[in-house]
Amino acid sequence: MFKFYKVFLSIVFFLFISVDSFAQCAMCRAVLETEEGGIKAGAVNDGIVYLMIIPYLLVGVIGYMVYRIFKNKKEKSV
Repeated sequence: MFKFYKVFLSIVFFLFISVDSFAQCAMCRAVLETEEGGIKAGAVNDGIVYLMIIPYLLVGVIGYMVYRIFKNKKEKSV
């Protein structure tokens, strides 16, 4: 049981740690560097964050469903 908590806490820890990176495709970089206001750059960053949230939510929901299924099986077998 301790191993499960250790793995779970490790996964949660790595999901909530963010690391800044400067990787971009060449076209995005060219468009964002030519603009002086920075409004497009903020919009692109917000869009990227929005698109990254969906897979994490799906993995979380599926993980919770699997956890419930295993918990119910364990309770019925006892």
